[in-house]
Amino acid sequence: MSNVIVGLSGGVDSAVAALLLKQQGHKVAAAFMKNWDEDDEAGYCPAEEDLADARAVADHLDIELHTVSFSAEYWNRVFAHFLDECKAGRTPSPDVVCNREIKFRAFLDYAEGLGADVIATGHYARIDKTSRVRLLKGVDTRKDQTYFLHTLTTEQLQKSLFPLGELTKTAVRRLAESEGFGNYAKKDSTGICFIGERRFSEFLAGYLEKNPGDIRTLDNKTIGQHDGLVFYTIGQRQGLGIGGHRGSSGEPWYVINKDMEHNILTVAQGVNHPALFSPGLRASQLHWISAAQPASPVECTARIRHQQPVQACTLDIINGQECMVSFTTPQRAVTPGQSVVFYQGEECLGGAIIESAI
Repeated sequence: MSNVIVGLSGGVDSAVAALLLKQQGHKVAAAFMKNWDEDDEAGYCPAEEDLADARAVADHLDIELHTVSFSAEYWNRVFAHFLDECKAGRTPSPDVVCNREIKFRAFLDYAEGLGADVIATGHYARIDKTSRVRLLKGVDTRKDQTYFLHTLTTEQLQKSLFPLGELTKTAVRRLAESEGFGNYAKKDSTGICFIGERRFSEFLAGYLEKNPGDIRTLDNKTIGQHDGLVFYTIGQRQGLGIGGHRGSSGEPWYVINKDMEHNILTVAQGVNHPALFSPGLRASQLHWISAAQPASPVECTARIRHQQPVQACTLDIINGQECMVSFTTPQRAVTPGQSVVFYQGEECLGGAIIESAI
């Protein structure tokens, strides 16, 4: 059995992960990570409530709970990158960067400094260490989190455990309730951790300047004004402020394109408007979990957002760092800055950052 330090967040998933590890006979301790220092507008700090829940679980299981702040690392390695990407007109995924830089780097280093052999988290994913180290989808397809873990390395995975990988969310809540955890029905965290329940545009306005410009249709008709392209993303419907311009179809408007050079936001009507769909994409920062690049072209599946069903595609690798992805079925709202993640069967191969639709 191993010396394990579990990242205990105060939620039900990490609580059950700690429970299972202790039942399996591991020597278990826990760590609560504070990665964000700012409170919300009302002065409420959700980290305080989460820490109280984590302490209650640790006390219940009779395991030591360490508390550690990675706020400086998070700001420098995750949030600064997030702001830079937004300024460039892209839509980043800070959870992907947080896993790579904080949970499986800073936290792993911290845990090893405390004498841990491995770390554990409440992610819904599996690690196969039989013949070679492989990242596999979680059994619960609705909760599978491999999309957010695709930048990890085999070295990081070798030192990690995902106790919930074989369980469904329903089973996890039942285990928590039967164990008597007070957080068994606690609401799952959603969205970006540092934004919480706030609207994305309102939060971002505290860090990035507004730069108003035209909202135009595909035939170049101006129908409104936007606050700044940094506040919008491809496929967005809410917050456009053009509901009165019903046009010919009367359907809702969606963001089609962000022209950063001319500061123009292009929109079109209809959730399935043809301009929202692309047969492929170009991506950079290509990363393979195994570090061994497969022979190009690669026939595989991919997803361009969390929880999307995987899509059949062909991957052409360019210079080892970039790739072109052609999908069997055109994809809706291909978004620069987001990740495209590749799979073969149950295995997550790795991924890349979307540069543009093609």
